[in-house]
Amino acid sequence: MTGPGYSAGEMMTVTAAQALRDARTCFVGIGLPSEAANLARATHTPGLVLIYESGTIGARPGRLPLSIGDGILAQTADAVVSVPEIFNYWLQPGRIDVGFLGAAQIDRFGNINTTVIGADYTEPKVRLPGAGGAPEIAASCREVIVIVRQTRRTFVERVDFVTSVGFGDGPGSRERLGLTGAGPQKVITDLGVLEPDPQTCELVLTAAYPGVSVPDVTERTGWALRVAPDLRELPPPCPAELAVLRGLRATLPDADGTAAQGAAS
Repeated sequence: MTGPGYSAGEMMTVTAAQALRDARTCFVGIGLPSEAANLARATHTPGLVLIYESGTIGARPGRLPLSIGDGILAQTADAVVSVPEIFNYWLQPGRIDVGFLGAAQIDRFGNINTTVIGADYTEPKVRLPGAGGAPEIAASCREVIVIVRQTRRTFVERVDFVTSVGFGDGPGSRERLGLTGAGPQKVITDLGVLEPDPQTCELVLTAAYPGVSVPDVTERTGWALRVAPDLRELPPPCPAELAVLRGLRATLPDADGTAAQGAAS
C-alpha cells in the first residue's frame, strides 16, 4: 500500500523509527534496521546510542553504512571495542535496550529464520546468510523489534529453522531456555504492526497503516492471524520525517557505485 506522497516502505521505516522514541541504546543491523535507527537518531531521539556488531558504540554516521564494517561507523563512534566485548559485556548482561532484527521467515510466536529455506538442513531449497549475532540479540536485549515486509512466504505457521528464538512454542519457552530479554515486542511490516499477546505470546495485529484493511494483512499471513479488538490506524509520516529518510537513502550507492538520486521506494 502507498499513501499520498509516501511509499509503504517509507511508512514502515518511519514507524520503526518512532518505536525507538524511549530507547537509550539500540543494537543495529544493516538494511532496514539501520535506516530506522539512524532516522530516529536524526529526528526525535538524538541521544540514541547506536551499537553495531563490529564493535562501534555511539556511531553517528552522516550516511547509511553499507555494512557493519563500514569505516564511517568507526570514524564517528564514541568508542570502538572488540566483538567479544560487545557480546560479553554489553549484550549478554542485558545492557542494551532494543535489538533491531530482520527476518527471512517469522512465525506466529516471533521465531526468526535466517539460516535455510526448506525442511532439510543439509539440502535446503535456499541457504541464507545465517545467524551472525542475531540469536544473542534475540536472547539478551531488553526487547526486540523486527522489521520485515509482509508476505505469506515470510510470515509462516512454523519457520523452517529457528535461528533466533522469539517465544519458542509459546508461554514459558523463553524462561525454560534461560533467555533473559523480553523477546520480540513489535513486528513492524509494510502493512502495520504486530505485537505479542501477553497470555499466549502469539503475534496479534494491533495497528494498520492508512488505507490498509484487515483482509490486506491476513491474506499475507501464513496462519490465522488474530486482530486486536482496539485495532488502531497509524498516522502517516510527516514531511520532516520523509525528508530526513529520503536524504539518508540518497547517500546509498546505485548499482554503478554512484550515490542514489531522489527517494527510494
